[in-house]
Amino acid sequence: MSIVLNGITKRFGNFLALDTVDLEVRAGELLALLGPSGSGKTTLLRIMAGLEFPDAGTLRMDGEDATDRKPRDRQVGFVFQHYALFRHMTVFDNIAFGLKVRPRGERPSATAIRAKVEQLLSLVQLEQFAGRYPTQLSGGQRQRVALARALAIEPKVLLLDEPFGALDAKVRKDLRRWLRGLHDEIHVTSVFVTHDQEEALELADRVAVMGHGRIEQIGTPTEVYDRPASAFVFDFLGNANKLEGVVEDGVARLPGNLSVAVRGRKPGRALAFIRPDDITLAHAPDGPARITAIHAIGPTARIDVDLDGTALEVALPRTGLETLALRTGDRCRVSLGQVHLF
Repeated sequence: MSIVLNGITKRFGNFLALDTVDLEVRAGELLALLGPSGSGKTTLLRIMAGLEFPDAGTLRMDGEDATDRKPRDRQVGFVFQHYALFRHMTVFDNIAFGLKVRPRGERPSATAIRAKVEQLLSLVQLEQFAGRYPTQLSGGQRQRVALARALAIEPKVLLLDEPFGALDAKVRKDLRRWLRGLHDEIHVTSVFVTHDQEEALELADRVAVMGHGRIEQIGTPTEVYDRPASAFVFDFLGNANKLEGVVEDGVARLPGNLSVAVRGRKPGRALAFIRPDDITLAHAPDGPARITAIHAIGPTARIDVDLDGTALEVALPRTGLETLALRTGDRCRVSLGQVHLF
């Protein structure tokens, strides 16, 4: 099922949560809504689910107007951040709940419900936990139960609100891989909300970066990371050094006597963004920069540099750091690789 939103606007009192948002979710894709707190991503997800209604704009599902449809009429499965499992019900009964509460004429038989639940337990790899209660499960297991419960009603769209936000880093990473594999198997149109850049870039087919109630950019993970459309997107996605400069005569002049040739840029103030791994260092006793700290853990070393009062973060392979033989307090020269100017 495809979802098309046009001109979606939503206010909560004087707060503008969504400002004329346009978005298309393609049938069968896994789309991430990524942004900081207050950017409007959860409000947009809840409007798709029918848990909130827009003040203006339209929402179409498979070409049909669904703006005013009730949640039960949208064929949507919703997974909450904190699971929202029924504590007094077993895992089996939690998953079966959406099927058992259907109107009598639409309700499957007890045999069909059991078969469906057993199929889903196998899908989420929890067959041996059917008789347990939510309090007897780990966080990752509860999240899989919540996902199985959402899938039990055979939704045409699966919506997930910060699905891994309450889990520790190791479990979160494992579940990301598991969910990506599950999506590739069942191909249900899915939208998930996250503020975790790594999660969105690793898991999604496309990423919609949101800020201040608007979509700043939408594209594949590679597109939004390598070709950010605005300073906001670059600043939010991954680590970035931000340098204030001035464009004069086709050159961006930056702190520490650094300069970058730019074409077609109007003279004036500019912001330059550089990824830590796009900066190289070289020993120079009279260099403009000084090493203030070195954090060498794992395969990559993170080096903090003071460049004429501007703090820079540089990332080097551990082997590269050993070759340079840099130490805290050393002075050095800084060279910039790819620079994004806004």
